[in-house]
Amino acid sequence: QVQLVESGGGLVQAGGSLRLSCAASGRTFSRYVMGWFRQAPGKEREFVAVINWSGGTTYYGDSVKDRFTISRDNVKDTVYLQMNNLKPEDTAIYYCAASYSITISTTGQNYNYWGQGTQVTVSS
Repeated sequence: QVQLVESGGGLVQAGGSLRLSCAASGRTFSRYVMGWFRQAPGKEREFVAVINWSGGTTYYGDSVKDRFTISRDNVKDTVYLQMNNLKPEDTAIYYCAASYSITISTTGQNYNYWGQGTQVTVSS
């Protein structure tokens, strides 16, 4: 069992930055692929970013590429999402998720554990 707790969300103006954190507890964090997803009101869940166990492989959704950066600290059992140049369309609840898979995935169904989410609101 893995527990995931997100933090760092909030209200920011367009063009601003936020850094989300996801602290994991339970089973060995470094074994998991970690992903970030988001869901805006009335919309389907959207893949944001994923990182493999070592941090050596990352992948991003097209809408956040070149603006967001995912990273992890396997000593602190934490994954981060640095979000720069935020836009109003980035407004959503952001969730981190952990996957048993040894390969990265952009599909939510491949993730085994989810956090409760943190709200990000970007004003124009």
